[in-house]
Amino acid sequence: MRAARAWGLVAVLLSLPLARAARAECVETAPTGADRPVMVDAFPERGLSGYAVTLHVVVAHGKGETVLPRGLDLQKESDTAQALKAAGFAFPDQDGGAGARLSSTDADAKTGRRETTLELPLVALPGEPGRHTLVLPPLPVSIARASNDVVTLCTRPHTIVVEDPIASTPAAQPKPNPPPRPQREEWVAAERALAWGGLGLIVGGALAFLLYRWWKRPRPVPPPPPPRPPWEVALDRLDEVRHAGLLETGRLSDFFDRVNDAVREYLGARFGFDGLESTTDETLRALRRAPLFGLPLPEVAGFLQECDLVKFADMTPSLEECERALAQAERVVRSTMPAATAREPFAREEAVP
Repeated sequence: MRAARAWGLVAVLLSLPLARAARAECVETAPTGADRPVMVDAFPERGLSGYAVTLHVVVAHGKGETVLPRGLDLQKESDTAQALKAAGFAFPDQDGGAGARLSSTDADAKTGRRETTLELPLVALPGEPGRHTLVLPPLPVSIARASNDVVTLCTRPHTIVVEDPIASTPAAQPKPNPPPRPQREEWVAAERALAWGGLGLIVGGALAFLLYRWWKRPRPVPPPPPPRPPWEVALDRLDEVRHAGLLETGRLSDFFDRVNDAVREYLGARFGFDGLESTTDETLRALRRAPLFGLPLPEVAGFLQECDLVKFADMTPSLEECERALAQAERVVRSTMPAATAREPFAREEAVP
């Protein structure tokens, strides 16, 4: 079975014009010479008052024919509806979960005929309590042919015995009405606002995270300033020794040691060896392998040996020896500076008026 297209489920039957009489009658009509569709209907023999019972109708018809061409459209004031009401039946609300259903199957490949099934719920409502025997009157079912002719078939009258729902309950008592059910309405605007708000939070959070990661990204460290030339460092240290006040306070040995350290550190940085950790002999061997730019090596050797006497032989130098050692240290530094660098101070001095 394949569900067919449903036509406007407002009620259950096609409203047909019937003769207004005390009892509505269903009249079958069919074009002359046309094949009459075959209809089989069934209805339960027992039911409960106030409960729905279903009329089951199956119509076998031609391939080009349509059952209930106008859909399940019933006017409550029609003769058919009035006849059902008088017989003790009522149509349930089609939107309350007990609506009529219309379905059809594909055509048979051999005979070319189709089957349409109509399930019509009806509520048994006798006028008085207790057991009642109700008769369902014939109901019209219309079939439209391909030639626009309409065939009307009538269901058989059916008898049903209706019992009260509390017929089997001894000393049944009336019950109060059930509590009201809350009616809930779909708030579309709030749903859309929450959806867009949630999407905005997600997108905003993602953008904030990306901005935070971009702000905290590792930035390239600026290159350190180039190291100062060793001769500039040495001359600055010798100038600090000159203005440290060691000679005025009589700290002549400390004066000599600082001058010696400044020169040794400079020679090591200038010619590529550890000047402070090298002995005098190691320093002289390293200087023999390096150009001294015109400075006699014996003069450097004499300066270093004199510093060793003050440092290791506990000899106290005089004031003149300290001043001479400072002058020799400056001469060692200036004599071993690069040629272009050594000429710059003299050029600047000559430019001063």
